[in-house]
Amino acid sequence: MDRVKLMDRTDRKYNFNISLLPELLKMVRDDYRALEVEGTRMSRYETLYYDTPEFDLFQNHHNGKMNRYKIRLRRYVETKLTFFEVKFKNNKGRVIKKRVKNTNAENSITDNSRQLLESVAGMTPESIEPKLWVNYNRVTLVNNKQEERITIDLDLEVKNNEAEADFTGLVIIEVKQAKVHETPFVKCLKKMHIRKGGTSKYCLAVSKLIPDIKKNNFKPNILAIQKIIDETYTA
Repeated sequence: MDRVKLMDRTDRKYNFNISLLPELLKMVRDDYRALEVEGTRMSRYETLYYDTPEFDLFQNHHNGKMNRYKIRLRRYVETKLTFFEVKFKNNKGRVIKKRVKNTNAENSITDNSRQLLESVAGMTPESIEPKLWVNYNRVTLVNNKQEERITIDLDLEVKNNEAEADFTGLVIIEVKQAKVHETPFVKCLKKMHIRKGGTSKYCLAVSKLIPDIKKNNFKPNILAIQKIIDETYTA
């Protein structure tokens, strides 16, 4: 994992129905290793996202603005570690993530988290607030030879104080690389006719839970994801 931290990287997303996952994993088993944490290869992630009161960070993504941020607190359930993270996507499509360990049980942004937020994003804790949780189970694969990490997210659920929703049957894969190139995993996705696409889990959660938010640009992706989920009941 130290070899593939990829804190400055490219990301490609893929969404598909969980019924395709066993075959995909069989196809790539000789080229990748699975991360094991505390005796399990499926880890629980719980992520609290922050935004401005007006959802400016979400709106920047919706409007296609480059040089945009995501602010979040991520808990790794098995290891009981929590990190405060600032994720930046620049105008060249690269994702740069910086994070610090967080031990504040109240989920407030203080000390080293405040310093990171101010130095990287130029924002203050007073300008943002916790908005919603995005929780899921993750399997992580590492390429045996190349600098590449694959994350496979399942059992996605989103919630805030007013509502919650789940996305049973949806698989979200992210291919993380130092630079975009063809690898065994990408080739197998193409062979199975799984196309690149999808939106961020945070934007999906906001679109689902916040009734009056502007989300027209995300509607095609949301409809495509619902179609994928519905395949669970017809396959």
